[in-house]
Amino acid sequence: MISRRDLTYGLAGLAAAGALPRGGAAAAEAVTAVDSHAHVFRRGLPLADARRYAPDYDATPEDYLAVLDANGMSQGVLVQPSFLGTDNGYMLEALKRHPGRFRGIAVVRPEISRDELQALAAAGVVGIRLNLVGAPDPAFSAGPWPGFLKNLADLGWQVEVQAEARRWPVLLDPLLQAGVTVVADHFGKPDPKLGVDDPGFRHLLAAGAGGRVRVKLSGSYRNGDGLPAAAIPLLRRHLGLERLVWGSDWPHTQFETATDYRRVRAELDTWLPDPAERRIVLSDAPRALFWPMRG
Repeated sequence: MISRRDLTYGLAGLAAAGALPRGGAAAAEAVTAVDSHAHVFRRGLPLADARRYAPDYDATPEDYLAVLDANGMSQGVLVQPSFLGTDNGYMLEALKRHPGRFRGIAVVRPEISRDELQALAAAGVVGIRLNLVGAPDPAFSAGPWPGFLKNLADLGWQVEVQAEARRWPVLLDPLLQAGVTVVADHFGKPDPKLGVDDPGFRHLLAAGAGGRVRVKLSGSYRNGDGLPAAAIPLLRRHLGLERLVWGSDWPHTQFETATDYRRVRAELDTWLPDPAERRIVLSDAPRALFWPMRG
């Protein structure tokens, strides 16, 4: 369910800026500003057996499109929520209905066939997500992981990882060796007590020099106060702005009353006050990552 606060504040801000976009196929094809991390779901969908949380409200694709339009965003990336497990059906329906507006990141089992992956790719999926919070490290060297990762690399897909930063030394190297691009959710999730001094976050920075690591500037409220101000200068120095993308984390699950879309979007203006730099993070970098065939 769309937040009245999200919609009202977003419309007011755009009215002042004269930037409210119009819908339609032509507008959808122009990638001008991408929200790289959002979730859609509704009540009544089958839930995963293993889950930490499930919301009691709807966040439909149409709700999300209204928020995107109200905040001047041309496209969004739908990330399969972990509480829906590997049933990507609701997200796939959204991709089918709005192919010019959305790309998808799916959750799948490593046993999935190459043909099934190719069908997901045809629907607009461009990568898979590993949400490892509360889960063990995958045994990437054991079957079926090597074949699975090869299929992902052959498709040119990304592997999006949500995990505590302390785990990056174990997780990151085998994924990069498999030839996939790795996208770190929510600033790489350093320990709030350690911040940018978390050794795992430092490992992520060092690996970023190789060119196949991306970091989402998202979920600042999940990482403790003050992290972005300290992390972004380091991320831009080690990875470059062209490997950073912004995400709203809409509808801010478990933090619905603590923030809203207007507020998280405004954070980026504070972090990167130069419009040319923001354009790299909002348009150039996500267009290359999520719409690589569209120029």
